[in-house]
Amino acid sequence: MKPIITDHTRFEAQRRQIDLELMLSIVEDPQQKVPSKGNRVVFQSKYYDKINGKEMLLRAIVELAGDTFKVISVYKTSKIDKYWIREERE
Repeated sequence: MKPIITDHTRFEAQRRQIDLELMLSIVEDPQQKVPSKGNRVVFQSKYYDKINGKEMLLRAIVELAGDTFKVISVYKTSKIDKYWIREERE
């Protein structure tokens, strides 16, 4: 299923220097899906950012509606430890 990308998301991706193809690949196959408020989920993946020259986390705020999902916003952050969900080992 192809995600719906809002105009706001496209604007923010351009403003934040996020490649649209990278965003789409992460949205279509995220490393993690983190529950958020309401019917929203954060799709996130780690990647190497050439602009900043380091590993970053790309986070897409996704609204689920039945069989479709809409990308509400997208941003990148260097604060991976703040958002990354680590699996607990027993």
